[in-house]
Amino acid sequence: MTAKQRAYYEEKLNYEIDSWDLFIALKASENIIIVDGRSTEAYTKEHIPNAVNLPHRNMSEVTLAHLSKEPIYVTYCDGIGCNASTKSAFKMLTLGFKVKELIGGLDWWKRDGHKTEGENPQVEESIDCGC
Repeated sequence: MTAKQRAYYEEKLNYEIDSWDLFIALKASENIIIVDGRSTEAYTKEHIPNAVNLPHRNMSEVTLAHLSKEPIYVTYCDGIGCNASTKSAFKMLTLGFKVKELIGGLDWWKRDGHKTEGENPQVEESIDCGC
């Protein structure tokens, strides 16, 4: 492994988290806040438990002023075909928040068998991925 390659993977882990690691971090009560960057309508239909809905289109210094800059904010959207999580992470980072993006978004959260809330919730079936 080259130093450049090692630095690449280390940096990547600073920017992203997968659903299993997020699930474990939440169970351990780590200082994490989950941010759903999608529309209010999408959030109402289904979202990760305890996620706050902060649509990326409405994010600004004013709309985020009430948030602490201490936790790590994990942003997500529908999945790999949606970039609301990236837009949310970028806006929050620009405003001085610590952020990571959830790899695969809500889609991969559900694929890993984790429960969701909303009008169309998924019942929890946590699977140990061995990650």
